[in-house]
Amino acid sequence: MSYKSKKQAEQNILICALIGLIAVAGIQCFLIGQVGMGILYLFTGGLCLIGTIMDAINHKSLAWEYNRKVIDETARIYKK
Repeated sequence: MSYKSKKQAEQNILICALIGLIAVAGIQCFLIGQVGMGILYLFTGGLCLIGTIMDAINHKSLAWEYNRKVIDETARIYKK
C-alpha cells in the first residue's frame, strides 16, 4: 500500500515533460525526486529544451528507475 501511493506512472512523467516543452521545464524532475536537476532545468529552459526532449523520449526508463528506488526503500522499511 505504501508503494502504490509513492510510485509514478510513465504517462505522468511524459505529460510533465511535454508541458516542459511549452511552459515550465523541469516538472518531471521534481516529480521523480531529482530536485537539483529540476532546478537546473527550470533556470536553463530544460537545458535549451534538449534535456526535456530526452526526458520525454526516455520517460519509461525514468519511471522504472524511480519506481525501483521506491520499491527498495519500501522493502527496507518493512524489513526492519
